[in-house]
Amino acid sequence: MSTTPTPAAVEAILADVADPETGRPLTAMGQVVSVAADPAAIAVTVGLTTHSAIRWNTTRARIEEIVRAKFPDVGTVSVAVVPHDRPPTKLGQIGLEAKSVIAVGSGKGGVGKSTIAASIAIGLARAGSRVGLLDADVYGPSVPHLLGLTGRPQVESGKILPMTLDVGGNPLPVMSMGFLVPPGEAVVWRGPMLHGAITQMLRDTLWGPLDYLVIDMPPGTGDIALTLSQALPLSGAVVVCTPQDVALLDATKAIAMFRKVNIPVLGMVENMSFFVCPDTQKRYDIFGTGGAKRTAQELDIPFLGEVPLQIPIREHGDAGTTAANYDDPASRPYLEAICERLVGNLAATAAVRPPMPSLPVL
Repeated sequence: MSTTPTPAAVEAILADVADPETGRPLTAMGQVVSVAADPAAIAVTVGLTTHSAIRWNTTRARIEEIVRAKFPDVGTVSVAVVPHDRPPTKLGQIGLEAKSVIAVGSGKGGVGKSTIAASIAIGLARAGSRVGLLDADVYGPSVPHLLGLTGRPQVESGKILPMTLDVGGNPLPVMSMGFLVPPGEAVVWRGPMLHGAITQMLRDTLWGPLDYLVIDMPPGTGDIALTLSQALPLSGAVVVCTPQDVALLDATKAIAMFRKVNIPVLGMVENMSFFVCPDTQKRYDIFGTGGAKRTAQELDIPFLGEVPLQIPIREHGDAGTTAANYDDPASRPYLEAICERLVGNLAATAAVRPPMPSLPVL
C-alpha cells in the first residue's frame, strides 16, 4: 500500500542521502532547502556546494530514485539544486584557503602524470568548482605548455598573481616554475632551495578561496612530498601509472612514499591503458592491461579509472589545448569519471575521518 506523501515524510527519507562534499546526511548539514509534496507531485530543493559540483547530477538522480521508490504512485518528482555556501578555512602555516589539496604523483616519468593532473583540475573547474593548479615539478615543469599559458606572473602588494586559464567561464589560476625560468634553462637546486620555492608558490600566490588545489608533483620519491606534508594538510594523493610491470613497481614505491609522510592515497589512474585503432576499431593493449586496477586491489586503494592511449590527447597536449579533451566525446567520459570518483572518495573519507593536522616545518 502506497504511503501518502507529506513534506515531513519526504524529508525523513532524505536522511539517507549524503552531502557529496562531507559524506554526511543532507538533513544533518542543513542542506534541504524546501520540500513540497502531495499525491500528484513532489518537489525537492537541496543546497550543494561548488566543491561537489561534478556530483550534482549524481546526487539529484539519487534523490529522485529514493523518493520514487518510497512514493511510486506520485505523478511527478522534481529535484532542484541551488548553491550552498560553505567557505574554505585557512590550511596549515601558510594560510592557504582551500577545502581539498590533492597531489598527483607517479613513481616514474613518462606516464602522463602532468596530463592527468591538468585534466583533473580542468574537469573539476569545468563542472563549476573553484580550482587552482600548482606545477610543483620544478625540474621539468610542463603544465604551462599543456595549457598554452605563457608570460611571467606579476607581483602585487607582495602577492604573486597567478596565470589564469578560462575553463568554460570559470577561471583556473595556475602557478609554475615554468613561468619564472626562461625556456631551455635548467633548474639546478638542492633540497632546501626546492623547499623554499614550493613554500613560496603556495604561500605567496594569490589563489583566492578554492575548493581544490591540484598539485602536479615531480616523478619519483623526492623531497617535494615531504615539503608538502610539512607545509599544509593534504587531502590525499592520486598516483598515475601505465599498465607496464616496471611502471607499476615504481608506482608502488610512490604509494609507499605518500603513506610514509601520512598523505592518504585517494586512488590510482591507469594512463595509456589501451589503444583503439580509429580505422578498424580493434583494441590493442600496447602496454598490457589492467595492471593498475590489480595493484590498487592488492594495496587496498581505490581505482579511479583508465585513460586510453589516444592521438587527440597527445595532439592537444602538444598544442597547449589540453582543456579541449573535454570537447572530445571519445576522451571526455574517461576524464569525467576519474574526477567524479575522486570527489566521491573525498566525501567518503571526510565522513569517517577528520582532516589531518599539518606537521611542523623541520
